[in-house]
Amino acid sequence: MLYKIQTYKVKLVRSSTKSVKVDVVKEVEDAVKVLRTYLEGEDREHFVVLMLDIKWRIIGIHTISIGTLTETLVHPREVFKAAILANAHAIILGHNHPTGEPAPSIDDLDITRELIQAGEYLKIPVLDHIIIGHDDKFVSMLRDELLDFPKRGARKMHENDKPSPNSETENKV
Repeated sequence: MLYKIQTYKVKLVRSSTKSVKVDVVKEVEDAVKVLRTYLEGEDREHFVVLMLDIKWRIIGIHTISIGTLTETLVHPREVFKAAILANAHAIILGHNHPTGEPAPSIDDLDITRELIQAGEYLKIPVLDHIIIGHDDKFVSMLRDELLDFPKRGARKMHENDKPSPNSETENKV
């Protein structure tokens, strides 16, 4: 007896474009400009992932979750799905606090730890998690040293160094 097996095609579809003044993330403020442009005016929490290529050029941004005024649901599977499909070399996490205060909650820190660990397993490093508030306020968990980010990649952004063009092969044996 023969059984039929479903076949699937997986692809990433561009849904829209946004104009921003940054195409390469060289420092935290570059990522903040992009996230602020994307998230400004939102009245509920939006959790997004900024996907970067090996030279930290922005591939795209993807909204993972839209929540309520005070919280949103985030799962590693959803965060890394778009990054994998976009062939991202690294990601920056971002979300807004509609209340205007960008101080991270315990839940913000916990999910970021989980996503850093997932990124290490997938070899897609999480470079930072930026929370956007009102009036140019923001928190960079990397810059503010709130968590221990992977030493490869994230520290370079913090120190304003350019990414190494050979960083993909540096750790191969």
